[in-house]
Amino acid sequence: MPVTSEIKPSVAIAGGGLIGRLLAWRLSLQQFDVTLYEAGDLSTPGGACWAAAGMISPLSELVHSEAEIYRLGVQSLALWPSWAEQLEQQSGRQVQFRHAGSLLVAHAQDKSELLQFQRELQGKLNDDISAHVQALDGEQLRQLEPALENFEQGLYLRDEGDINNRRLLPVLLSVLRQQDVALRERTPVSCSGYQVEHQEGRVRFDCVIDCRGLGAQQQIQGLRGVRGEVLVVQTREVELQRPVRLLHPRYKLYAVPRPDGRTVIGATEIESEDMSPISVRSTMELSSALYSLHPAFAEARIVETRVHCRPATMDNMPYIHSEPGLVRVNGLHRHGYLLAPALAEKVEKLVTKQVLQVA
Repeated sequence: MPVTSEIKPSVAIAGGGLIGRLLAWRLSLQQFDVTLYEAGDLSTPGGACWAAAGMISPLSELVHSEAEIYRLGVQSLALWPSWAEQLEQQSGRQVQFRHAGSLLVAHAQDKSELLQFQRELQGKLNDDISAHVQALDGEQLRQLEPALENFEQGLYLRDEGDINNRRLLPVLLSVLRQQDVALRERTPVSCSGYQVEHQEGRVRFDCVIDCRGLGAQQQIQGLRGVRGEVLVVQTREVELQRPVRLLHPRYKLYAVPRPDGRTVIGATEIESEDMSPISVRSTMELSSALYSLHPAFAEARIVETRVHCRPATMDNMPYIHSEPGLVRVNGLHRHGYLLAPALAEKVEKLVTKQVLQVA
């Protein structure tokens, strides 16, 4: 519900990543006076949100996650289409949200991986999975993805999607400028109830939202970084229509098609906060898996490598904490685009409740 007071309540948001931008957008639409602080440069984000592939895959993640991740992911997937449309209308630019499902494939010698995935998904959902997952033979698979000509079985997860983060984040920034959000980049801050502090002093607000990711490690016990490495390759020889995951006993691969013949592939998951460039081992494993997906990827050019550490809690669940004048949201781990809308909606309600109680 929009705030109706003539004097706009003031909200500070610390952290200009995905959830910080979404919250700034949503709250400024509600007539809050929003200030967004970012330690780095807003035009070229340095966080995990910029390195990610932008997959929105509640079913794919359920096998390796808690049921709450799935529930929040389904909620987010329901929000993304209307949010993307609204952002496109406000900005006049495309964010490239795609709701075309995703595919899981495995080579003939690894077909047990597909069966295991189905069994685990059945166990997690405790229900018939046929409404969510369609088993495909080779012909059906090629009808959906002609490029996957070397596979004879797969699973189609029709209720999944993805969004182009390299389009979305600049569009969000443009809309924040349109909505007169005060942008304070290259301004590291610390957060406490009703105030933020930076090198120029302390500033008071009606509420502060801390979504600084690993920048909040001193305030959130057990928050850690999990290193992820991604390659971006370019070729016109392979055209995928939707995200594809290759199941393999030793390592997993996802491939997400993007414009201009680019494909984002990943991702490693390493318990380390090392931010150095991608390793030879990871490059070889990702490249080898990609080649096995389609041999034409052998001549693709590696046009970009991405490395970042995802903020994660000890139980890998998202963290939301509310106290007078302060809300913290963190620990989205590898589920940033899967969870962000649902968590932003939850934080939005907490902030509105706090401000209305204070007013």
